[in-house]
Amino acid sequence: MNGRADFREPNTEVPRPIPHIGADYIPTEEERRVFAECNDESFWFRSVPLAATSMLITQGLISKGILSSHPKYGSIPKLIFACIMGYFAGKLSYVKTCQEKFKNLENSPLGEALRSGQARRSAPAGHYSQKSKYDTNVSGQPSLVPSSAADNIEKEVLPRYEPIPFSSSMNESTPTGISDHIAQVKVNKYGDTWDE
Repeated sequence: MNGRADFREPNTEVPRPIPHIGADYIPTEEERRVFAECNDESFWFRSVPLAATSMLITQGLISKGILSSHPKYGSIPKLIFACIMGYFAGKLSYVKTCQEKFKNLENSPLGEALRSGQARRSAPAGHYSQKSKYDTNVSGQPSLVPSSAADNIEKEVLPRYEPIPFSSSMNESTPTGISDHIAQVKVNKYGDTWDE
């Protein structure tokens, strides 16, 4: 030993901390290449087709009279709006594909952050605290708080919400103004009406 007590159990896997990716992060050359590739592919394969399709649909709706055209500018404002919405919808639809490309990069801090973020979201609750008897803090040094104590602290600090069943939020005696009574109206030969 080197003078420090090692609190980790043998053969336990301790998760690595997520690398700091902030506004000051400078992407690697390979990450820049993937960014450019994602930008080109999302534009040509998603944004252009969706923008063109949305413009065609909008023009069709205007020509059928379902949408009205502007009195001064005609269909141009609605077509521009449809084009912009199709462009952004295409960009947003490519985000997952682009994230997968970054996850497949070998020596990429950005890919590592995406992989570890996905692993933590998909892991069951308490997954990382069950791997080791002691939690590991950000610096990689084991903390002196056992996992069970950390779980108890988390349970005390965070409020626990339980769903309320729909039937308990509104029962039969609650006044709603809705009734099942249908008024019977009679009409005589002179057109006079009255309720029964």
